[in-house]
Amino acid sequence: MKKAKLYDKQGNATGEVELSDIAFGIEPNKHVLWQYVKAYLANQRVGTHSAKTRAEIRGGGKKPWRQKGTGRARQGTFTSPIWRSGGVAFAPKPRDYRQRFPKKMKKLALASILSDRASDNLIHVIEAFNVEEIKTRSVIDILDNSQINFEKSTLIITGSVKRLLVKSAGNIPGLTVTHAGELNAYQIINTENIIIERNALKKIEELCRR
Repeated sequence: MKKAKLYDKQGNATGEVELSDIAFGIEPNKHVLWQYVKAYLANQRVGTHSAKTRAEIRGGGKKPWRQKGTGRARQGTFTSPIWRSGGVAFAPKPRDYRQRFPKKMKKLALASILSDRASDNLIHVIEAFNVEEIKTRSVIDILDNSQINFEKSTLIITGSVKRLLVKSAGNIPGLTVTHAGELNAYQIINTENIIIERNALKKIEELCRR
C-alpha cells in the first residue's frame, strides 16, 4: 500500500497517510489513458463550424464570359471555389464529435493517472483547507509551510465545494481547485502536484471502484 505525506491545516508536515490500492495502487494503463484523452478532447468540441459550398452561394446563373475567343481561361460560374467570394471546396458542416466512453474505462483512467502520480510521490494529503475569507495570501502561506513546489502545475482536490478557497486561489498561476464530485482524469493529467483533503480520499476511492 502506497503512502503520502500528511499535512495539518496550517500546512505543516505531521507524518504519512496510507493510500487506497483501488485508486492509487494499480498498474497504470497507458492505452486507456490515451483513449480517455482522445475522447475527452473530442467531447469538448462544439462542432458548429460551417461554410458554404458552391451550391449554396448566391448567384452563379450567368456564365462570366463566353467560352472561346477572350484569351482567358474558361469559366462556367462565379460560385466556383477558385473565385473570390465563391464557395468553399469540401466545406466544413456542423457535426457531432462526441465519443462514447464506458464508465468502467473512465474509472480505470482515473485510477491509472492517480497511481502514476502516487508512484512519483506527487500525491500530498492535507487535513483541510479552512479559508475563512477571500485572501490569496492565506492559501500561499499554507503552501509555503508545506514546502510543496506549487510553482509547478498543482491541483487541489477538496471534499466539498469551497467557493472561498476557489476565489482565493484564483490569482495563483498554475494552481487549480476542484472537488471530488467533479474530478476527472484529464484534470490530473494536466498537473504534476496533487493536494487532496483527507475527507476527499474516500470519495476518490469510490470514483475509482470498478
